Amino acid sequence: MRRFLKPYYILLFLDFCFLAGQATCDLYMPTVTGDMVNNGMMQGNTAYVYSSGVKMIFIALIGTACAITASFIGSRMAIAICRDLRRAVFVSVEGYSMNNFDKIGTASLVTRSTNDITQIQNVLVMGFRFILYSPIVLVSGFILAYTKDKNLTVILAVALPVLIGVMVSFAGNAMPLFRMMQKKVDAVNLTLRESLTGIRVIRAFNKMEYEKKRFTAANKDLTQNAIRVNKIMAAMQPIMMVFLNLTLVSIVWLGGWQVAQNTTQFGNMFAFQQYAMTILFSVIMIGIMFIMIPRAQASALRVGEVLELKSEITDPDKPVREWGGKGFLEFRDVTFSYQGAEAPVLSNISFSAGPGEMTAIIGGTGSGKSTLINLIPRFYDVSSGQVLVDGVDVRDMTQKDLRDKIGFVPQGAVLFSGSVAENIRFGKKDATDEEIENAARVAQAYDFVSKMEDGFETMISQGGTNVSGGQKQRLSIARAVVRKPEIYIFDDSFSALDFKTDARLRAALKEEVKGSDSTVIFVAQRISTVMDADRIIVLDDGAVAGMGTHRELLAGCPIYHEIASSQLSEEELA
Repeated sequence: MRRFLKPYYILLFLDFCFLAGQATCDLYMPTVTGDMVNNGMMQGNTAYVYSSGVKMIFIALIGTACAITASFIGSRMAIAICRDLRRAVFVSVEGYSMNNFDKIGTASLVTRSTNDITQIQNVLVMGFRFILYSPIVLVSGFILAYTKDKNLTVILAVALPVLIGVMVSFAGNAMPLFRMMQKKVDAVNLTLRESLTGIRVIRAFNKMEYEKKRFTAANKDLTQNAIRVNKIMAAMQPIMMVFLNLTLVSIVWLGGWQVAQNTTQFGNMFAFQQYAMTILFSVIMIGIMFIMIPRAQASALRVGEVLELKSEITDPDKPVREWGGKGFLEFRDVTFSYQGAEAPVLSNISFSAGPGEMTAIIGGTGSGKSTLINLIPRFYDVSSGQVLVDGVDVRDMTQKDLRDKIGFVPQGAVLFSGSVAENIRFGKKDATDEEIENAARVAQAYDFVSKMEDGFETMISQGGTNVSGGQKQRLSIARAVVRKPEIYIFDDSFSALDFKTDARLRAALKEEVKGSDSTVIFVAQRISTVMDADRIIVLDDGAVAGMGTHRELLAGCPIYHEIASSQLSEEELA
């Protein structure tokens, strides 16, 4: 948190100055009041009382102005710090590897970016107001009270440590519960997110009641934890008020006795009582902050974990900036294992692909097809072996240089809220209207887009819910095509297309890369999609079971022949 305060040190100093001015006015008021009482009673001088009253009003106005200014500066500073903190969390998360995402979890990242930072913001807003102000009043007030009456100061010397001890004790007991509370907020967020994301599956299987019970259980768990911690913190306030009132009663009793004995003046006792109330209320304010600080501290630790977690995918200190040719891809004896996995997902994968070629990857479910192509843009780093792009190991390139060479279409098509043109232009921010239309034609999206009411300016809703699955896939493909990358990667991106559209798209794509420096790598499940590819790689249990053309694999690869037999007729196989 300290590094986020650095740009705000000047504002923090100004806030401290105004709070000090407010504290000076607040602490000077009892002295003026006590003097007015003493001198007014002794002299019976109405004019003196009036002049002191005007002085008090002037001091009050200055204190009010300081309080308003300090409150404004503190609030602006706290909100600005949390703005920078949210930005830092977002930037940090953007740089995470897939393993980092798997480690923390999406639901927890959402909670840490929103709820946790809000808890920090609330404490900062209060902290810049009270944590800075209260110690000034506490120390200065104690000194001024001591100058007024040494005997009465003994009462404060006993009461203050007791009050502080009570606060520390309560905060220590509440801290573990606050940490637990944020984890339970994660659980509620996760359950809610899963229910909203999978609402169609839940309704299709008539699991609404089951999901209600799941959410109720997570919600109840959070509620019970919140009740426990709030019981602890709620008990602190009345206990502190009891000590406050006992202290004031003791001051009045002892001060009244001293006035009766003529060892002090009534005005001094009255001023001391005001000092004591100011000091004790400052302690109460600190106590209120102690209610908020434990939860904010737990939140700060969780946000700190996000900021301190370093991505496993990092750029080299001296990246390679020169490479031989364009569009060349090679896997050299690649083996890959996920963190904590007992066995590798991919084993000894070797193949190469060059410009103008279309390489297809096919295999059964769980054979490692998607994992293999995720190694190309370096979403994960290989466990052993090398992935080379244009003759350079991807680990020796910067991530930006590598991904500038790639047009990637993931297995689950993703669209963003905005127009059709904006979604396609996401692949190339300076793409012209002609380039966007050409990409849509290649992806077989032009026909349905042109029939929309606003054409390419038609708005896509969040997640692309106002277009079909096939339309969503074609727009995602257009987004990659407009980029004109050196390497096209399609992760089962033709699955939602009918056979006719699939064939037209592949033909248009082949024409697009023909004679260019582009290589096409795609994963597919249908034999009809891969049979025209220049090279087909058959994966089985993470290893290459066969490689070649459609006819070569039919003759020499039993696994490919089995897949083909399940999808094609005898005439088509022949």
